[in-house]
Amino acid sequence: MTGSHSMQCLGLLLLAAILLQTIAVAVTFIYFSNVLTTMKETFSKSSISCLMRANLKTMRGLDLSAEEGKDDPCWQVTQQLHFLIEKTMSNCYEKEISSAVKDEVSRVLPSLPTAEEESPPRPEIAAHVTGSFSSEVDQLVDGSPSSRVPGQKIQSWESEKGLAFLHNVKLTNGELVVPQAGLYYIYSQTYFRHTLPLRDEEEEEEDEENGMAGKQMLQYVYKKVGSYPVPILLMKNARTTCWSRSAEYGLYSIYQAGVFQLAAGDRVFVSVSNATTVDMDEKSSFFGAFLVSQ
Repeated sequence: MTGSHSMQCLGLLLLAAILLQTIAVAVTFIYFSNVLTTMKETFSKSSISCLMRANLKTMRGLDLSAEEGKDDPCWQVTQQLHFLIEKTMSNCYEKEISSAVKDEVSRVLPSLPTAEEESPPRPEIAAHVTGSFSSEVDQLVDGSPSSRVPGQKIQSWESEKGLAFLHNVKLTNGELVVPQAGLYYIYSQTYFRHTLPLRDEEEEEEDEENGMAGKQMLQYVYKKVGSYPVPILLMKNARTTCWSRSAEYGLYSIYQAGVFQLAAGDRVFVSVSNATTVDMDEKSSFFGAFLVSQ
C-alpha cells in the first residue's frame, strides 16, 4: 500500500513538472513573439523615417550637426539613395532631351550630317611670315622692271623663327605657294617708319612748294597664276600723310585682308611703294594666309 502511494506521488510530481515546463515554454514563446513583433514595428518605422529624413536629427535624443550626421549609417544610406535617384533621373532626362533635340533638328534641317556621317577634316593649310631685317636692300625687295606691277615686292620674310610658321605652304622668293584649291583668307600689314632729315625753314618751305611735304604709302597684295603672265592685284591700300615739321620721323601702318579663291600652285605676295621705309619687325610687318573652305 505504501509503494502504491509513493508511485502516485511520483506521478503527480512528474505531471506537475511537465505542466510547469509547458507553461514556462508557452510564456517564453509568447514573450519572444511580442518582442519580435515590437522589433519589427520599430525597424519598419525607423527605416521609413530614415528614408524620409524625419528622424536624422532626433535619433538617440541628440541634435546631430552636419559633420556628426555623416558618421550615422542612416544618413549615409539616405545620401547614397538620393545620389542614385538623382543620377538615374538625370540620365533619363539627358536621353529624352537629346533624342527630342536630335529629332527636332533632323526635322528642321534634314541635310545636316549625323555623327556617323561627319565630313572628313580639312587639311591644315596655313602660313604666317614675319618681317626679317636684311643688311642689303636688294635682298629685301624686288624692284626689277620685269615684275610689271606697281611697287616693290618684299622678299625678305621670316618663315621659321619667332612667330612665323608654315603648315603645308611653301615660301619662295617672298611668295606663298598654296598646295590646293579653295577659299583662302589672306592678310597683310606693313609698318612704315619714315625718317625726316633735319632742315631749316627755307628748305621745308621749298619742299612744300614742290609737293614733297606729303608722302604717299601704298601696299599691294598680288597673286600669280600659271595661266597668266602678269600678277593679278587682289587688294590695295593707300595712305597719304603730311609729315610734321617738328617730328624727326613718322610711324604709320597699313593693314588689309580678304577671302579669295585660289587654285593649287597659285602664289601670293606683297608689294609696297617704298620698301626702304618699311620697319621689318616681326610684330609690326607680317603676311599670311590660311584655308577657309575647299
